[in-house]
Formats: sequence, C-alpha cells, structure tokens
Amino acid sequence: MRPIRLLTGVLTVGVWTLLSRVLGLVREIVILALIGPGPVMDAFVAAFRLPNMFRRFFAEGAFNAAFVPMFSKRLEADDDPLGFGSEALSGLAFVLLILTGLALVFMPALVWATAEGFAGDERFDMTVAYGRIVFPYIFFISIAALLSGALNASGRFAAAAAAPVLLNVMVIGAMIAAEYLGGQVVTVLVWTIPLAGVAQLALVWIAAERADISLRPRRPRWSPEMKHLTRVAVPAALAGGVMQINLLVGQQVASNFDKAVGWLYAADRLYQLPLGVVGIAVGIVLLPDLSRRLKAEDHEGGKAAFSRAGEISLALTLPAAVALIVVPLPVVSVLFERGATSASDAQAIALAVAIYGLGLPAFVLQKVLQPLFFAREDTKTPFRYAVVSMIVNAALAVGLAPVLGWIAPAIATTAAGWVLVILLAIGGRRLGPVARFDTRFRTRVWRVAAASTVMGVALWGTMIALDPLLERGGVRYVALIVLITIGVVIYAAVGHAIGAFRLSEFRDAFRRKRG
Repeated sequence: MRPIRLLTGVLTVGVWTLLSRVLGLVREIVILALIGPGPVMDAFVAAFRLPNMFRRFFAEGAFNAAFVPMFSKRLEADDDPLGFGSEALSGLAFVLLILTGLALVFMPALVWATAEGFAGDERFDMTVAYGRIVFPYIFFISIAALLSGALNASGRFAAAAAAPVLLNVMVIGAMIAAEYLGGQVVTVLVWTIPLAGVAQLALVWIAAERADISLRPRRPRWSPEMKHLTRVAVPAALAGGVMQINLLVGQQVASNFDKAVGWLYAADRLYQLPLGVVGIAVGIVLLPDLSRRLKAEDHEGGKAAFSRAGEISLALTLPAAVALIVVPLPVVSVLFERGATSASDAQAIALAVAIYGLGLPAFVLQKVLQPLFFAREDTKTPFRYAVVSMIVNAALAVGLAPVLGWIAPAIATTAAGWVLVILLAIGGRRLGPVARFDTRFRTRVWRVAAASTVMGVALWGTMIALDPLLERGGVRYVALIVLITIGVVIYAAVGHAIGAFRLSEFRDAFRRKRG
C-alpha cells in the first residue's frame, strides 16, 4: 500500500467516522437537552459505559490488535483465512454469551465496582436497571467488530466504518419520537441501544458476505490457532482498552460529586470527535498495512507508512487540540447549553474539554505507535506500558480529588495518556528502522505546530471580537460557524504556505477515493 493509498484509506474511514461522531455529538446534544446533567443522566452514562468498556476488551481492542494481523497474514499467504476467521468468530461468541449472562446476574456488583459513589442513592438502582437492558449490546457489537476487522484486513473499510452511524441515527430518532409522543425518553433510549447493535451486526455481516468473507459459526474448538490468538489477544485487550479503564477510574472518582459523571461524559464525547476521525481511522488502516509489509519484509515501505500515519495524525489533530484548549466555552455553550443543561453546566464541561484537549495529541499518537507492536503480534510490551499508564491515572485521579474535586479525573486521564505515548515511543525505537519517523515527518511536524499556534492566536482574537454574538440566541450558531471557519482557513493557509502539508495531497487522495 503506497502512502497515497494509506491517506485514501484514512480518509475513507475518517469520513464515515466523522459522520458517526457528528451524529454522536447530536445524540449527546439531545440527551443533554431532554435529560440534562443529574441523577438520570449519571445512571445512563454509568450503565452505557459497561458494555462499551467490555467491547474495547473483547472486540475492538483485542481483535484489532490480535485477530487483524493474523487474519491479514493468512489472507496474504492464502492460508485458509476463512477457516481461521470462523473459529475466531465461534470462540468469541461463546465467551460473549457467558460474559453477558454473568453480567446480567451480577449487575449490582458491576455498578458498585465502577460507580461506588452511587451506592445509597437513587442513581444506583437506576444504573442496575439500565445496565441489564443495554449490556447485551456487547454481544452484537463485538461480533460486528470481528467481521469489521476481517473487512479491514482485506482493504474494505467503508461498511465497517459506517456501522456506528446506525446506532446514532436510531438513538436520536427514538429520543425525539419519545419526547414528541410524551414517552419516557431515557427508557426508550436504553431499549434502543441493543436493537441498534443488531442493526450494526446485520450491516457488516451483509458487507462481509458480499466481499466473499463468509465466516460461519461452528462448535468452539481449543485449537492451536485459538490458543495462539488468545495468548496474543488477552494482553492486547488490556493494552487497547487502557483509555476505557482510565475513564472508568475517573467515573469512580467523579461519582462522589454531584453532576460530575455527566459533565465528564459530555466533555469526553466532544474530544472523541477528532480522536475518532483521525486516531482511530489511522490505527484501523495502519495495522493491516504494517502486518502485510512485515510479512513481505518491506521495511522501507513500512517506515514510510508509519511516518505518513504520524504525519496525517498530527496535521489533523494538533489544530483540533489547540481549538479545544483556546475556545472550549463557545463550542460547549452553543452545542450543549439548552433545555436541562444550564450555563454553569456548560462552564464545567468546557473546563474538562480544555484539559482533555491537552491530551488529544497523545491519545491519537497511541493509535499510531501501538500498531508497531501489534503488527509483530507483540501485545505484551504495550500491555506493560498500559499498566504503568493506568497506575499513573489512578494515583492522580484519587490523589488530586480531595484538592481539585471533580476535575481531577480529566487531569489524570490526560497525564496518563502522555505517559503511555512516551513509553511506546521509547520502546518502539528498539523495533528497528520501521519504527523511526523519516526526515519528511521530522521536518513537517514543527511546521504543523507553528501553523496550529498561529491559528490558536487567531481563534482567541476572533472569539473576543464575536463574544457579544456568541451569547445571543440563534445568532450564536452563525457566530460559532464563523469562528470555526476562520480557524480552518487560517490553519490551511499558513500550513500550506510554510510547508507543513500540501493541500494537493488531500485533493489527490479524495480523487482516488472517489475513483
């Protein structure tokens, strides 16, 4: 895969992920408007985070790191990839059925372990009830993630990236319908989530069939291939799910503060927009590409792919991070401040957004650096680094909470993200030339930083000039669009002028994508 093809793949996944994350942002806007920060939203967030946490462990984290390289190499060598995929599908489904059954029975213990601060008030019972409804979502979305990994390994990214759109469309439609018809919004919300999981699974299953990737369930076998997959997947699941673990630790601390779980969740969804569009897209495309290149011993091509992935990531992430740090309040206020969400709620969410913005480049770089290890089926090393990061996160979240209050988890998550990146970068240098950025990357990264700084200054000045308009009813939407547009135009112009990137590269990639 040439670098331009890497960019094309990233754009394919990125466009669909952008649509999904924008709709996800709309979903959070509707939730905050119709439910708002408080006990009900705290209970929903804690319940919905449970299947999402296990999804990172049993699906995307483990199988993007373990299944995809193994499937890619078998696909490259024509070594019965469908048989291997079917065995993996059957084993995963068996484990998920057991996990789901245990979770439904022991849901109170799960809620206590992840939101101990809810014990003794109404939030605890609500979270248990919501959790038992939404948890089966993990079964459908995890099987869908495995099929998505098989599609990604074969170079087909669109259907897998489009599947999350269904969840957001169905949830938004269901909540608006419930509000219009006078129903219980939160009840409709939690019941729609497992139904959306069925729809997502159906979409990627049909796409896999059309791509001649026919994986069929069979009786689970503890074969040598499955033993090897498990040995690789278990540490990969923990390493890939480090962010979810850190968020859960933060939730545990935040559950002791009124409204804090909802505030941090809203802030998390906002910074997840650029993270999903850039970081996750790059990771999805880079991992199978590196796996194939290492199989073919194309070390020079692997280094180029790794460098371009880092270059694309920082070129798109640094300006987003600067924007979240410099102008968080106008963005949060315009998007979330309505209905059940007050001005004081918006200010709290904006503070968390700015802190998460400091960690955004780290969260994205993790997605670039981890494939260096995963492509070699080395998941133990990233796991050890992840453990260090989790210890740092827990120590800071718990230690700073008595001093800084509810915002301590956001500071801890950001600091732990940078610790993990530093460890991955240092450890990656032992993997040879493939794991070192090339001269073009080292030249461009400082120019990207300079262009982002200029954009940040322009955003600050524009925000001050537009301040009266950003606080006035319907005009504030236009003012926010003007603010964002000015930032994008200045960054693109300055970046192109000083050689941080070439706009023609993105134009060529879009042309190739359409082709």
